[in-house]
Amino acid sequence: GQPLHFYDADKVQGEIVVRRAVAGEKLTTLDGVERDLHPEDIVITDDSGVIGLAGVMGGASTEVTTETKNILIEAARFDEVSIARTARRHKLISEASKRFERGVDTKLQPAAAQRAVELLVELAAGVADAGVTDVVISREPVVIDLPRDYVANRIGVEYSPEQIVNTLTEIGCEVEATATGYTVKAPSWRNDLLAPEDLAEEIARLDGYENIPYTLPVAPAGHGYTPEQAARRRAANALAAAGLTEVFAYPFVSEEANNLWSSPTAGEKVNSVRLANPISSAEGWLRRSLLPGLTEVLQRNLSRGFKNLKIFEAGRVFIPGERQGSASIPPLGERPSDEVLADLNAGIPEQPVYFSGLFAGAEHEPMPGTQARAYDWRDALDAARLIADVLGVEIVIAQGTHQAFHPGRTAQLRTQDGQTIGYAGELHPKLLQTENLPERTCAFEVNFTALFASRSGVPQASPIYGYPAATQDVALVVDENIPASEVAQALRDGAGELLEDLRVFDDYRGQGVESGKKSLAFAMRFRAPDRTLTAEEASASREAAVAVAVERFGAVARV
Repeated sequence: GQPLHFYDADKVQGEIVVRRAVAGEKLTTLDGVERDLHPEDIVITDDSGVIGLAGVMGGASTEVTTETKNILIEAARFDEVSIARTARRHKLISEASKRFERGVDTKLQPAAAQRAVELLVELAAGVADAGVTDVVISREPVVIDLPRDYVANRIGVEYSPEQIVNTLTEIGCEVEATATGYTVKAPSWRNDLLAPEDLAEEIARLDGYENIPYTLPVAPAGHGYTPEQAARRRAANALAAAGLTEVFAYPFVSEEANNLWSSPTAGEKVNSVRLANPISSAEGWLRRSLLPGLTEVLQRNLSRGFKNLKIFEAGRVFIPGERQGSASIPPLGERPSDEVLADLNAGIPEQPVYFSGLFAGAEHEPMPGTQARAYDWRDALDAARLIADVLGVEIVIAQGTHQAFHPGRTAQLRTQDGQTIGYAGELHPKLLQTENLPERTCAFEVNFTALFASRSGVPQASPIYGYPAATQDVALVVDENIPASEVAQALRDGAGELLEDLRVFDDYRGQGVESGKKSLAFAMRFRAPDRTLTAEEASASREAAVAVAVERFGAVARV
């Protein structure tokens, strides 16, 4: 466990000195690479300059070769953190650096060097020189005060005094009983034993983790999920029950991906949060949309032979405000003032929860007697509707435009007060080619936090009435650019309280309908909570609904 280094003694010039490197110094290591040294590197030097990178690799100038006659053996101990930083700074991970950065026995060096000399004498007919240079920096052993009940309180197991003493003695500690507990002297080869917590962990490990009893924590009364957390879980469960698979993607994306997916307008650059230390320079920004990560997950699954996929993710996105970060960095060990905390919070980006999903392929594999239906924009729209239904919120669906979506197959999702909360539909054909995705791949993205905030209260179940319903249909001819959802809303506004349900069941354009127009057919269900409706009452509500549609959109009833 002790790294050694052999120098060709005849190539060493003068005394050996261990020091920090000087800026501008260079060293050619044993692998033949010339390295620029850093002032924090520990180096081995002689009168000629640097001859070794301490704890990592020796220099080529003093390398042992087949012509070597005299050998100088070095056995040392170096600081763990310094060696680890040097090895990573020079991208030079050696067997020696691996051992040094994990710590070596502080008393092993003389024995290791002597053993190497004995082997050279025995196996290589060497002759040992009597001279030894031993530079010792005294290091007192670590002494830990271990209270008697400390281990039991930490681990939850009543260990006997014999167990504690025997276990610690087994790992090389010297244990002495005191009036309040134990005084434990850690062995030189266990530089990880520094505190009572370390001793408690060793006792639990050697006794067996399986002997530690487990108890499920009991939540205090009145605690649990917040309303938004509970709603988020219900929405995720609803999507999973509908057949979607939940996935998790990396939150780091490229700047181009943020611009593409976060802005409906092509060419617009959005403000994003950039990482100070990204894993990849190409993906150095925090996501503003979940769809870039979902696209990568979809691509990965498609490359592995999966053809029919519908996946979703629920997670946070990061939308910065007018400024990012804060100059008010409080010092360590001091509670920041309310003003500093307010300034820090003002620089934190908004982090709403989004729900996003992708659909590719068909509902199922081809089977005899049935035709596999390919996923389309309706599946994406239904998933968005499902999330809204779980929250008890009615969303407004209108024709929309987004640079990442198909120009004519995109739905804009809005709350009742007009706030845009997302998009659903088919992805743009050019984007599908660029990302190598299947044709007609569809997607949805919903700002769940904004949708949750638009709730008017806790969702209530619809009452069950004992009186029969009256159903009537109506077909209206309107301009083809008018969304069916707006016509439906006009009918609801005009029908009054007797209208229980309304849905569109036909959208016809063709023979019998003027060019530039479309015929929308709606099924209307009327019911009164306290009586059976007459045909005249249902017809009156229907006519009132049609009158509002005529007033707003110039609708014409189709006979």
